[in-house]
Amino acid sequence: MNNLNKTELVLATPRGFCAGVERAVDIVEKAIENFGAPIYVKHEVVHNKFVIKNLEQRGVKFIEDISDVPNKSILIYSAHGVSIKIKHEAEKKNLKIFDATCPLVTKVHMEVHKYSKNNADVILIGHKGHPEIEGTLGQYQSKKGHIYLVENKQDVDSLTINNKNIAYVTQTTLSIDDTQEIISLITKKFPDIQSPAKKDICYATQNRQDAVKSILNICDYLIVIGSENSSNSRRLVELALKNKIESKLIDNKNDLDLSILEKKKVIGITAGASAPEVLLNEVIDFLTNNGAKLREVTDSQIKENVTFMLPKELRTL
Repeated sequence: MNNLNKTELVLATPRGFCAGVERAVDIVEKAIENFGAPIYVKHEVVHNKFVIKNLEQRGVKFIEDISDVPNKSILIYSAHGVSIKIKHEAEKKNLKIFDATCPLVTKVHMEVHKYSKNNADVILIGHKGHPEIEGTLGQYQSKKGHIYLVENKQDVDSLTINNKNIAYVTQTTLSIDDTQEIISLITKKFPDIQSPAKKDICYATQNRQDAVKSILNICDYLIVIGSENSSNSRRLVELALKNKIESKLIDNKNDLDLSILEKKKVIGITAGASAPEVLLNEVIDFLTNNGAKLREVTDSQIKENVTFMLPKELRTL
């Protein structure tokens, strides 16, 4: 059981749940406690298999089509947000709504509303098919302007926009590093483009990437706890690989291969913003039970003190 007795573990700080995810999960749990099952949620409330399975066992039903929700039921919008069309469909079914959209996503939605109202063309930087992107695209309602999704340099090169009234926004779960090249290309191609009043990048996404950067120089392997459909978790793996450090995205300790880990001297551990603490603790316990030693690293640790309030009705129950 001492396969890793020559291996040290280094934890990235901060890691795991962000304020938006914590709020979203709390909203679903309090709705179950106070109203009972079934509770319906549009899309997975957060992108983590463990969290979703746990909530399903308690009577939560995750749906994609609003037609699957019975009239007068309770529906929760996921942390990723939903389109205006989805909200209108929900209103027609007389549903009781709790909105778990991350406030940072809501901020981007409000920017798109503003630009749409002014008939500005909008460039949205993000990943096609991600639920946050679908929700943000669905905020744009101008009949004169257009909204364009760009994922890479090629998308920017192919853009043709004649409207002088133009702005850009970004998916929140990208980091400054992820977007700076595209933003640079966009601003060069459209010098008069309007940028967000404040950066749209989620503080937690950036902080988790910065925390990983701070330990990569002492690691020869990085474990990232998070599910495959978690955008910010995948970015952490990509960051390590970009810095030539081997990395693996895992859902839980069962995904670890000791035959690979026993050859490593210092293993970094982090968790995406939608991965709960319990999974992190299980991974640490598994590795230390196999002989690994925790190494204290306190330099340059980023402190987070952001909290988001629950909807008023759930707070007062």
